[in-house]
Amino acid sequence: MRALTLDGNEVHPTKVVCLIVNYHAHGKELKHAVPDMPLWFLKPPQTIIGDGESIVLPELSENIHHEVELAVIIGNGGSNIPREEALDHVLGYSILLDITARDLQDKYIREGRPWSIAKGFDTFAPMKLDIVPAAAIKDPNDLDLSLTVNGEVRQSSNTKDMIFSVEDIISEISKVTTLEHGDVIATGTPEGVGPLRPGDTLHAYIESVGTLDVDVAKK
Repeated sequence: MRALTLDGNEVHPTKVVCLIVNYHAHGKELKHAVPDMPLWFLKPPQTIIGDGESIVLPELSENIHHEVELAVIIGNGGSNIPREEALDHVLGYSILLDITARDLQDKYIREGRPWSIAKGFDTFAPMKLDIVPAAAIKDPNDLDLSLTVNGEVRQSSNTKDMIFSVEDIISEISKVTTLEHGDVIATGTPEGVGPLRPGDTLHAYIESVGTLDVDVAKK
């Protein structure tokens, strides 16, 4: 597991919370219903890798997809956080790629089984490890984000197209589980998710947050 950093200080997440279907267009491309509240799952923190490292494609899946997301890192933890106070609990922001074994996810959804395995392989959460301080981001709900694979634009959108705002997400998650210092919340991905192949190079960008570059290797 990689530690995140802010101003030279290490930050260790206890959990990585990932939103399900938080962009309208992404819900349509996967034929998923739009949720009436933020829905989420957990990735093991051990899935985190950093800039310049490799996503390792597991032998158990033949259809691995990329998903670029704005990541929120919690500063002051808490539970039952009021929406209007949610941003006061943010330490900073980063980029996260929620790598997904789509064939496994689809299979287990059809069978009515849990599908955490599809999200939980080692290296399945590449992140920009250097956190951008919260004060440097004027509005996390209005940031351009994009992902290119081998120089081709795959995903391009803006966080204003999210179904649930950063404030909503933090508040609702904290009603279920206590958020702790360093916890990572991945706020969902826009449309354009697609397959990865060995040798692919990925370049992620989020306005005012920075860039993340990783490649793809076969196990």
